[in-house]
Amino acid sequence: MGNMKNWLETRSKEISSQVVDINKKELTDEGISGFGTKLRVTDIIKNLEAGLFPTIYEKDLDNKEFINIYVRKRLNMAAMELNGIIREVFINMCDKSKKDENCDKCTKKADEATIKFMESIPKVREILSTDIVAAYNGDPAAMSIEEILLSYPYLEAITIQRLAHELFLLEVPLIPRIMTEYAHARTGIDIHPGAKIGKYFFIDHATGVVIGETCVIGDNVKLYQGVTLGAKSFELDDDGNPVKGVKRHPNIEDNVIIYSGATILGGTTTVGEGSIIGGSVWLTTSVPKNSRVYNNTPDNLIEVAK
Repeated sequence: MGNMKNWLETRSKEISSQVVDINKKELTDEGISGFGTKLRVTDIIKNLEAGLFPTIYEKDLDNKEFINIYVRKRLNMAAMELNGIIREVFINMCDKSKKDENCDKCTKKADEATIKFMESIPKVREILSTDIVAAYNGDPAAMSIEEILLSYPYLEAITIQRLAHELFLLEVPLIPRIMTEYAHARTGIDIHPGAKIGKYFFIDHATGVVIGETCVIGDNVKLYQGVTLGAKSFELDDDGNPVKGVKRHPNIEDNVIIYSGATILGGTTTVGEGSIIGGSVWLTTSVPKNSRVYNNTPDNLIEVAK
């Protein structure tokens, strides 16, 4: 292998070329949208969070009299960056043989999607206020709203998901998923941007929760850590590939509590209003409203150490 200096002067170039060749194949075959997209989306999230919660995420806010200026600045920064990325994604989706970086149609679609998304921001913030109330009322350990705003990872996860959901509804590809997977990596909470979630939603402790794409959750729903709202085995097409675009995840109606480790699967599974699902329950069939679903009490063995 020789010494390090010789490797840098000889093999380093060849290794780099091999990696570039692999990337070129993916960039050509998959049509990756732009460069640095993931980091740019992260910047958009940070600007949106600072706009939604300026006293929490805006480190330069030293004078509350200028809060409107700070919020507008952050939201405008998010809008401009988002508009550029959405345009790139739309262009990338055009017929590759006709792809044109100056595509007027893609520019118009990007402008429309960006404006509609930014117009939804006040609505999203109003719903997040209900989530904060749900967290305060649902967690006896929460001593103040400030504590929730400053320290609860659940709030960051649901904030990003609700923003990403608005882009998902506008049929913006790729970007919503990058957003929620960023939240997943930061918080351990995996909520697909397609999931429809009602008001006053709270996840206590939150770590390890999974909520699938076609899940529909009503108002005043509370989950605990480790809950999975997932899919059963996938249907396959004639070529053996998973069938996409079908309802795969459960419906959770209003005023439901689901305790830690419960797994609820299937697109036809509905948990009726006012029900309580116990810890570690495995559920693949619907239950009527006001149900109590729990496992038999295990027969624990207790031995006294000698």
